[in-house]
Amino acid sequence: MKKQNFSSWFKSGAPWIWLNAGAVAIAVIMTLGLLSVIASKGLAHFWPSNVIQAQYVIPGQPAKIVAGEPVQIEEVPRARLVSSGLPVDVEGGEFMTRELLKVGNRDLYGADFSWVVGEWLEQQEQPKNLMVVERREWGNFYGYLTQLKENGQEIATGDAAWSQLQQQIERSSELYQTLMAIQKGEIGRINHGLERLRLKTRKLELNDRLNAMAQADIEAERAELNARYAELEQQLAEVNQALSQYSLVAVTADGRETEINLAKVVRAYQPNAMSLLDKLSFYFAKLWEFVSDEPREANTEGGIFPAIFGTVLMTLIMAIMVTPLGVIAAVYLREYAKQGALTRVIRIAVNNLAGVPSIVYGVFGLGFFVYVLGGSLDRLFFPEAAPAPTFGTPGLLWASLTLAILTLPVVIVATEEGLTRIPRSLREGSLALGATKAETLWKVVLPMASPAMMTGLILAVARAAGEVAPLMLVGVVKLAPALPLNGNYPYLHLDQKIMHLGFHIYDVGFQSPNVEAARPLVYATALLLVLVIISLNFSAVWIRNHLREKYKALDN
Repeated sequence: MKKQNFSSWFKSGAPWIWLNAGAVAIAVIMTLGLLSVIASKGLAHFWPSNVIQAQYVIPGQPAKIVAGEPVQIEEVPRARLVSSGLPVDVEGGEFMTRELLKVGNRDLYGADFSWVVGEWLEQQEQPKNLMVVERREWGNFYGYLTQLKENGQEIATGDAAWSQLQQQIERSSELYQTLMAIQKGEIGRINHGLERLRLKTRKLELNDRLNAMAQADIEAERAELNARYAELEQQLAEVNQALSQYSLVAVTADGRETEINLAKVVRAYQPNAMSLLDKLSFYFAKLWEFVSDEPREANTEGGIFPAIFGTVLMTLIMAIMVTPLGVIAAVYLREYAKQGALTRVIRIAVNNLAGVPSIVYGVFGLGFFVYVLGGSLDRLFFPEAAPAPTFGTPGLLWASLTLAILTLPVVIVATEEGLTRIPRSLREGSLALGATKAETLWKVVLPMASPAMMTGLILAVARAAGEVAPLMLVGVVKLAPALPLNGNYPYLHLDQKIMHLGFHIYDVGFQSPNVEAARPLVYATALLLVLVIISLNFSAVWIRNHLREKYKALDN
């Protein structure tokens, strides 16, 4: 009886349902687990950890004082420490503790991180007045504030120096933002205008149209730009002078004194003296800086806003390009092409294109889009810029086009499947009422197939936003802080190189000279890339669901 029940249960298909449910559950758990690991390791980087100070006593050597943030603690075999040359007693236990400290002070010590043996750290403490100075270069400084200077003269010491330091750092940050606004904004526009005048002059020369009147107009405009540039240079000099007025003098835990100009300081804080509320405020300020600021220190400090902007803009341009191409191809194959051997071969080719490695598309984009198409555009429309390429070099346009070609098969297949599911009776009814085939297609078929088109677009965005290999060849670079969308004509610069979150992860994780400092940023950037893809997908899903509800009545 039990055997019969088991046989009937097996034939009912229930085991396969449970098997599929289990596979889906495992996939969801693994995905959530991966995201949890990425989030915990990435987001913890922005928390202001307490800084320890201790005596580091290596057997047989004089004791020295070390200070830094504990980053990692692990147990290692004693024999491994012995083989590395440390004076470890071989008669002790099998394992010893090894700790990674972020000691900072790279300009003094040569490295930001240092491994120490935990058993040799004595008299550990967390001094309240031990400060962390986050700098624009050379990483963090760990030490004690001794005095604050103005134009080389001491103006404050002790607690008074700390309160005045915070005020002057805030003032210096405002001056630094003013400096960057002048350099990248107004001076950038002037340089763009001068380059435009140079190209205009060269173009008139090539066309034999550079007469005295045109030359006079160009020179008058150039003189106006140069006059404005001279004014801005004076402003820059004044801002730089104001920035260089204040400096701090600090001493490290081991007694080394150094002077730091406040123009190079981002912030200074005392983590051991901060309350929970202060740390939360600091944490969210760092998070905002990460998503809104530009990178610095070889992409291991600062923010990644140019990479976010480049990723989203390139994906949107790709979507604008691939959607009409994919829809037109699918409509032709399903509605107009004669269904035969040739059509079947084309469909097989489209399906196979979806499995081509992405780097192949990158090589194709570099060879055809950049060198052939871009070089031709330069020769036809931008001869005045020669020999410097305009479109004959990797840039935003070619990166977007390469991704469009890469994701085109996905959109074609999804759209064609949507067209196949539309009942033939709807087409015949529309034709019977006097509509032409084009009107039927435009007003009946395509609106009802729009959810399927959006499905194809969702899959295309999900794949394109995370691609890295082809983009390395056709327009994405390590550092491009200038955004391709700005106030200079033609406003959207399709020829400009961009940053990308996927390539940023690769660069920071595998090309960074400071691996330990870069590791938490790899997790944080990976989490942000996932969130960007999810946001783009949710937007497309909302549009698809809206279209599905709109045309549900027609489908029924």
